[in-house]
Order: sequence, then structure tokens, then C-alpha cells
Amino acid sequence: MNIDGKPYRTIWLDDDGRAVAVIDQTRLPHDFVIRRLASMAEAAEAIRGMIVRGAPLIGAAGAYGMALAMAEDPSDAMLGQAYTTLLETRPTAVNLRWALDDLRGRLTKLPPSGRRAAAYARAAEICDEDVAICRAIGDNGLALIRKIATRKTDGAPINALTHCNAGWLATVDWGTALAPLYRAHDAGIAIHVWVDETRPRNQGASLTAFELGRHGVPHTVIADNVGGHLMQQGMVDFCIVGTDRTTRTGDVCNKIGTYLKALAAHDNGVPFYVALPYPTIDWTIGDGLRAIPIERRDAREVSHMTGRTAAGAVETVAILPDGSPAANYAFDVTPARLVTALITERGVCPASEAGLLSLYPEQRPERRA
Repeated sequence: MNIDGKPYRTIWLDDDGRAVAVIDQTRLPHDFVIRRLASMAEAAEAIRGMIVRGAPLIGAAGAYGMALAMAEDPSDAMLGQAYTTLLETRPTAVNLRWALDDLRGRLTKLPPSGRRAAAYARAAEICDEDVAICRAIGDNGLALIRKIATRKTDGAPINALTHCNAGWLATVDWGTALAPLYRAHDAGIAIHVWVDETRPRNQGASLTAFELGRHGVPHTVIADNVGGHLMQQGMVDFCIVGTDRTTRTGDVCNKIGTYLKALAAHDNGVPFYVALPYPTIDWTIGDGLRAIPIERRDAREVSHMTGRTAAGAVETVAILPDGSPAANYAFDVTPARLVTALITERGVCPASEAGLLSLYPEQRPERRA
């Protein structure tokens, strides 16, 4: 995607061929800053501190974190240490575990002398694959949007509602939930996006609005609690979100507040779509409510907010009374019954085990045995 006319991915190999460059998402939307990650420890901190975030990008960053570890020390001990350290950074997003399992499985079979080159090559492949997957998700979602557009008889734009950030900043490029919106806009379909602010970290206001604005997609930022009202008033044609982990039965774990949007959409007959790449599917889990770990983050994300002052300085301020505790649950689980359909790189399917297996038949138990 483009920033001021220059194409960027969210993660890439630095000019020295060893370090990794990323966009520091904690500095957006006020400052566009490139961070250089030169060690596995720095990669782990970038994931933990949400310098990079979004399930697919976390997976890519984890892969490069393993490569950085192999550049430091390609021993078995470092391989195990890097796997454990990186896996503990973000427990909910399954893409991270998928990428780390992939790298560890490949590198374990190699002598230490061959691990560095193999790790960097595989990390680059994972990034390229993510771009292709997200582009395909965009194409498959575009087909759904075209159908919705045919129902508009007054020439008014289609109104989409999204929660959190599932755009190119959450992936290596294109995004998951936003990819169909970009494809629709680029195809000349009149589309407007309601952007949930997404408290407490405001990824919608800070990141989704930043992306859409730079790409020229009409959008409006709203407080998180406005979505239900808009749906009641017929001002939302469909909802589309991403996911950090989806069970084999179609339960969807995503940023906190997604479940409430799904409930409102269900009550008002608004389609609720979830866009996801195959590494986000956790085939080992059937019951998302019981089995998916829900990350609890620092209460400071709730008790403080960061913004730009009238003088131009970026400052963080407290918004709670002194002594008031805060709880920060980062994700919730939307049951499959509330999801209209899943949009993947292979096509669109019902949010069910049968639906997912229709697109991924290789995951049938008899084939995996």
C-alpha cells in the first residue's frame, strides 16, 4: 500500500540483509516511524509492545524473530529459547504459533550451519504468501460486495462497518477485512466505512482511519457504542471484521467488542462477515468460548490515552480517577451462529466445521491422520 505515494509493506528485510524493518504502529497516526529490529529480543518486544500487531503480521514478525535468533546463534539451545520467548509474547493470535511451529519444524531438521539462511528464506516466503492470501481474500470479498451493491437503487454508497484494524497494517499488505473494501473502492463501487474507534487502544481511530484516508476511501470514525444505533436506523449494509483465531467450528476470536457488534447485526438482520487467512484457523479447537486464551493486557491502556495537543506535541494523559482499578480484556469470542459467512483466500463458506472443511478438505481428520 502507499504512504505519500511510496509503496510499503509492514515488515521487510533491512538493507544489511540481517535486521528487519517495521512500521512502528504505536506512533501512528501522528508520526510515521520505521523501527529496526536487530535481535530476537527486539522482535519479541516489538510483538509484545504492539509495535507490530494484527494476527498475520505477528506471525510474519515471529518468523523473522526466529531468523534473527539463528543469525545470533544457530544452536539447538537458541532455537528452543527463541521459540519459547516469541510464543509467549501474544497468546491469543494463532498465526504466531503457526509460524513458529513452521520455522522450528524446518530448522530442527537442518545442521546449525544451514539454519540462518533457511530461516530468512522461509520468513520471506511467509511474507510473500500473506500478501497473495490477502489479495485473494479481497477478491472473494469483492464478489460479496458487488451483490450487496446491486440492492442499492438510490445511488447511495454502500455502508460497511468494521471493528479494530484488519487492514494492511495488520498483515504484510492488503489486509483481511479491509482488503475487500479496498478492492471495491478501486473497482469504482461507491463505499463508505463506519470505523469503530476500538477502545482501549483505538486501533480503528488510529490505524484503520489512517489507512483508509491515505487510500482515499470515504470513512467516518464513530464511538464503539454507536454501531447498534446505526444498524437500527438502516445505516449499515454489512459488517466485516478480521480475527486473531477461528476455531474449526467457526467461532471467531477478535478484538474486544466484536461480539457486541455481532449481536447488534444479528438483531437487525445485518450481514456479519469475518475475513481470515488459513493460518488463523485453529483446527485443534472446537469450542472457542472454553478453549481460546483471552489476553489480559496492562490496565494502563484503559486508564490512559495518547493524542496530539493543540500545540502539536503527542502526550499521554490519565482519564480515570486516582485509585480506580481498570480491567483490560483484549479479545472476545463471537459464536459461529452470529457469523453470516467466513471469507478466506479459497472462497466464502458458512461459519461451521462443514463449511471450513469444504474449503480445506486436507484438514479432514482422516486425511491428517
